[in-house]
Amino acid sequence: MTTPKIRLLLSDVDGTLVTSDKVLTERSVDAVNQLRDVGILFAITSSRPPGGLAMFAEPLKLTTPISAFNGGFVMTPTLEVTDRLTIDDDVIKPLLAMIDQCGLSTWVYRGEQWFVRDLNDAHVQHEAEVVQFQPRLVDTFDDVSTNVAKIVVVDDDAKSLAAAAASVRDHFGGRVSATSSQSFCLDITNPQANKGVVVTYLSNMYNIPTNEIATIGDAQNDVLMFAQSGISIAMGNAVDDVQVLATYVTTSNDNEGFANAVHEFILK
Repeated sequence: MTTPKIRLLLSDVDGTLVTSDKVLTERSVDAVNQLRDVGILFAITSSRPPGGLAMFAEPLKLTTPISAFNGGFVMTPTLEVTDRLTIDDDVIKPLLAMIDQCGLSTWVYRGEQWFVRDLNDAHVQHEAEVVQFQPRLVDTFDDVSTNVAKIVVVDDDAKSLAAAAASVRDHFGGRVSATSSQSFCLDITNPQANKGVVVTYLSNMYNIPTNEIATIGDAQNDVLMFAQSGISIAMGNAVDDVQVLATYVTTSNDNEGFANAVHEFILK
């Protein structure tokens, strides 16, 4: 297989750049430094909110835009939001009502704030630890149903999430994007807020052809960026449906998969 010259690596965060315990390892930081040493740009994109990515700017010495909400918000390395995409206001209430009818929990992200209706709901406190800020408690989402960047459907049952995703797509079609970033959640965003668009955004910004951009990730929401890049790398912890769509497969995120991929498929 002929590998194109890579000039930029775009990486997912959870399940990819960090371990299952959300640790950014020394080997991963060193790998990013080595990319920089040979003139290869490095960027991150994630379903996380902007505040949940702030902790990576300094240790990774980021100089490229940081893409939160699967590309819905784009920030400078100093965390200034420069571009934002929200879900159409008239979609929000009927979408939330439909999910409620399915008996599933939801979170709403408006601007840079996170809203929940139950602080003890599944995964809320774990997510707060990961993103390093607390959600705001509301009785209903009625007062936060405009300028919404992301709605998250939360459930530990994969079949329930898959059914919810199908219902969202059937009822709202191309007005939203619905993809999974982790096994327990479905992310609903503006249809142009996806990681494939992040690839083309960076391509245009740096005048780098997309076939000279590499991508690495582990989840369903990473597949769209795989399709837009010259080479794609799936993590060893990714499900088979994601791995089969990548150019290469590395080791898991708990076995230095990111650093191994950089050395084996980018620098080598």
